[in-house]
Amino acid sequence: MAGSGTAHLRDRDDVVLRVEDLVVEFPAGRGRTVHAVSGVSFDVVRGETLGLVGESGCGKSTTGKAIVRLVPITSGEVTFGDTDITKLRGGALRELRQNLQMIFQDPVSSINPRRRVRDIVGEPLEDLERGTDGRRRARSTRCSTRRRARSRRWPATADRHEFSGGQCQRICIARSLVLDPELVICDEPVSALDVSVQAQILNLLEDMKQAYGLTLIFIAHDLAVVKNVSDRVAVMYLGKICEVASPDDLYHHPAHPYSSALLSAIPLPDPDVVPDTSDVAGELPSPMDPPSGCRFRTRCPQAQDRCAEEEPVVREVADNHYVACHFPLVGDTAPPPTTAVSVGSD
Repeated sequence: MAGSGTAHLRDRDDVVLRVEDLVVEFPAGRGRTVHAVSGVSFDVVRGETLGLVGESGCGKSTTGKAIVRLVPITSGEVTFGDTDITKLRGGALRELRQNLQMIFQDPVSSINPRRRVRDIVGEPLEDLERGTDGRRRARSTRCSTRRRARSRRWPATADRHEFSGGQCQRICIARSLVLDPELVICDEPVSALDVSVQAQILNLLEDMKQAYGLTLIFIAHDLAVVKNVSDRVAVMYLGKICEVASPDDLYHHPAHPYSSALLSAIPLPDPDVVPDTSDVAGELPSPMDPPSGCRFRTRCPQAQDRCAEEEPVVREVADNHYVACHFPLVGDTAPPPTTAVSVGSD
C-alpha cells in the first residue's frame, strides 16, 4: 500500500504477478465515490494458489476483475511477468489476455445459452483467430475431454445447450484453459454449487493446476475451502488487505482481529464443542464513506485512539506473515488454535 508498507515476498525471482497500490473507485453520483479497492499490494508466485477471502463487498471480485482489466483501474500497477498491464491498450492487452484468464462467479450467466458447448469452449480460439476452423474445433474437443468429459460421449455432449450448474462450471473452466494461460483468477467458482459438486470442481482445478502448471488466484467466502486449496491466504476488509500468511499460520495464529473474527464464525460440526464467540459487532461500513485510520476500527474490540488517527502499516510479524494492525494478536495475546472444519484431505 502506498505509504502503508507492503506484503511483497522477499528474494523471489519467480513472481508471476505483482499488484502494487491498486486503487479502483467508481463514481456514485452527487459527488460521491465508491472506494472499492484502496491501495492493495500483493505478489503471486508461479505455480501457487493465492486465496483471497473477506466479507461480501470487501473488494475481492473487483480486485480480480481489475487485474484482467474488466473494470477501470484508478491508479496503481499490475505487473504480469515484465509487463505493466495498466499501460496496455487495444491489441497489446488482447494478446496478453491469452496468458491471463478468469473463471466467473456465476457459471450460468457467464456463458451464452444459445451456443453449443464446442462453440463456447472454442470461442477464445475463434476470437483470437488461433488456427483454422478444423484445428480450433479439435483443440476445443481435446480441451473439453481433458476436463473429465468422456471422449466417447463428446459428440452428443458437444451439441447440447442445457446443463446443470456444475456442468456449466466445468464448461467455464475448459473455456478459461483452452488458451493454455499461465494464471487463472477463480472468482468464487464453487459458491453457487452444492457440496458434492464443489468437491468435484475443486478436485478438477487441482488436477488442472498440477497437469498444466497453472498459477491461481482463488476468491471465495468459504474459509475451509480456501484453507485446503491455497498455498497462501490474503484477507481483505473494506477495500484493503489486512493480513497475508500461509493457511496454517493464518488459521492457527491469526494476527489481525478481523481474521480472528472470520475464523471464529466457522460453524463446528460437533454439538459438544462450544464455539469461540467474536466480539465484532455492527455492519460493514459503506465504501463511499470508509472510516479514518484503520478501516476495521469501528467494529474492532481492540480499537484505541491511535486506530482512528493513523492508518496501520503492513508489517511482517513472523516469517512471511504480514499484517496491517497497530495491535496485532501476536505473542502472549494470540488466540488458541482454531478448530476450523476441513473439506477433503490436506
